[in-house]
Amino acid sequence: MSVIKRFGVLSVAKIFAAISLVIGLIAGILLLLSGGLITLFMGPYAPQAAVGVGLGVVAIIILAIAGAIGGFIYGAVAAFIYNLAAGWFGGVEMDLE
Repeated sequence: MSVIKRFGVLSVAKIFAAISLVIGLIAGILLLLSGGLITLFMGPYAPQAAVGVGLGVVAIIILAIAGAIGGFIYGAVAAFIYNLAAGWFGGVEMDLE
């Protein structure tokens, strides 16, 4: 039986930032695709609807950056709180082979 007594706050924050960056990229790509799909159905208004595609590209960038920053902060706070709780109550027990 092994016990996780503490997590490295910075290492957890970096992992959460990377995971959240990927999720932000996926969300941005979905927004880009939906903007392109809407453009197909706009008919004569397609030039104005092309703004939706442009906003989708911006969404990819913004969501990726915001996701990474938010994930980093969340990971750091979660690891810090875990370390406090593990100090008071003991760590998480794991069976390893």
